[in-house]
Amino acid sequence: MWRTLLLAAALSSLCGAVLAQQGGVCGSLESAYGPYDYRVERTGHLRIVERFHFSPAVEGLVHGDSGDIGGDLNYVLMTSPNHHRALLATMRFGEKTKTPQPPGMKFSIDCYFDRAIRFQPDDTVVRELFAQYLGKNGRVPEARQQLAAAAQYAGDNALSHYNIGLLYFDLKAYDEALAQAHAAMALGYGRTELRDKLKSVDKWRDPPAEPDAAASAPGAASAAASATP
Repeated sequence: MWRTLLLAAALSSLCGAVLAQQGGVCGSLESAYGPYDYRVERTGHLRIVERFHFSPAVEGLVHGDSGDIGGDLNYVLMTSPNHHRALLATMRFGEKTKTPQPPGMKFSIDCYFDRAIRFQPDDTVVRELFAQYLGKNGRVPEARQQLAAAAQYAGDNALSHYNIGLLYFDLKAYDEALAQAHAAMALGYGRTELRDKLKSVDKWRDPPAEPDAAASAPGAASAAASATP
């Protein structure tokens, strides 16, 4: 009996390793055309894909271009896993069809986001969209994890911090929303919608005052002391 259990465990571990190499249930990122990073692809390859598979009719979920809507969206996301507009359209397609795997699509919506994040982990827009999707489906802890990762990757991008803050607010994570609002302000972002939202629920606090540069300069205290009679 124990030998049988050990053999089953070994096979399970081996299968898990193989699935990990192949991308698991969400598939490998290998593609006959691409994959291309939606943020930086400027050679015209994505433009060709969008011309034949991502017309306004597909993006608006009216009808497909080369077949059905799901097939066209799948083709775009196989070519460019982090295609922001196609991911958003896929989210809306899932809402419209009331299913986590819309008709004609190879993977679930979760999988398309998994693929996008594996492809470009630092794409903050992908993580923001995923957090929005997770939040709408009541998966708040997972949504917060994606926003925390997005905030880490946002760096000195004020707009990213601001948008992350808005999404935190929607999740009622007010402390995190406030921190992102402060980060955006420190980077010079001037819009006030997030601040106003936080004020409306009495969660706004002004950022801590910056220490006076002159007073905190090295030697300032000792110079002041020596000048005292």
